[in-house]
Amino acid sequence: MTETIKKIVDHSAFNKAILALIVCAAVLVGLETSKSVMVKFGGTIHILDKILVYLFALEAVLKMAAHGKKFYRYFLDPWNVFDFLIVVVCLLPVDGHFAAVLRLVRVLRALRLISALPNLQLLVRSLLRSLPSMVHVGLLLSLLFYIYAVMGVFLWRDNDPVHFRNISSAMLSLFRVITLEDWTDIMYIQMYGSAGYDFVPYDQAIINAYPDYQSQARPIASTLYFVSFVLLGTMVMLNLVIGVIINSMSEVTIEVKQENEADHTPEQQRLSQLASQLEEAAETIRRMESEAATGSGGTGQSTPSGK
Repeated sequence: MTETIKKIVDHSAFNKAILALIVCAAVLVGLETSKSVMVKFGGTIHILDKILVYLFALEAVLKMAAHGKKFYRYFLDPWNVFDFLIVVVCLLPVDGHFAAVLRLVRVLRALRLISALPNLQLLVRSLLRSLPSMVHVGLLLSLLFYIYAVMGVFLWRDNDPVHFRNISSAMLSLFRVITLEDWTDIMYIQMYGSAGYDFVPYDQAIINAYPDYQSQARPIASTLYFVSFVLLGTMVMLNLVIGVIINSMSEVTIEVKQENEADHTPEQQRLSQLASQLEEAAETIRRMESEAATGSGGTGQSTPSGK
């Protein structure tokens, strides 16, 4: 029975069916965001959602049963734990204030695509592997932000107090620059002076709010400052992040390949077959002992006490 269930769970058609159910669940959650759709088909959507939850619960039960008596091995896989928790939360009879939390958890069912697609698991595993190196890249980027923010306050505080009045506003402005979102506007304010750049005029209210305001045009300094920051912050740092992720993906790909080769070596297959045969033999011996004990008991009761 266990072997049959294991063949069903490992079959490609089963995995494709689960993948289709995950996509359907994600579509249903998206439809619930439309009030007009919910007015017309709300009842049907809720019924379909319940059916999907029960099917996901059946999937978890089948995967546990595929391990036989060692069903707890199902929880050794973190993705299985994630799937199981989502199913359990969706089955909880919650209402009222917890209904919003339940809707949020149901949205997370779309993340089950990661557990259903090995390639997505590879990407997530690579990202997790790259986190330690990403921390160092983040520290380097933070240091770059801090240095340029201090320089920006000293250089542009009098000319542009809106963007560079202190370190916090300067770092926020630099974040806008590094995203390349209208960063040239900030650069032109420093190049032509805040009074000479008509796109972001400094009106009287802003001038009154900053008594030290004084329009200053510094074309060379602003060009060097912003172009160097964009090159370092966007080009160099982005390449560092991409390099770290690609390196992690290469390492994880090699590890997965080695794991698959180890699982499919002839020695590993023979050991697995031997373990299965030993389990079957032990089960047969226990059954024979149980039958022998039952037969001995019945024989002893039927044996006459006289001659």
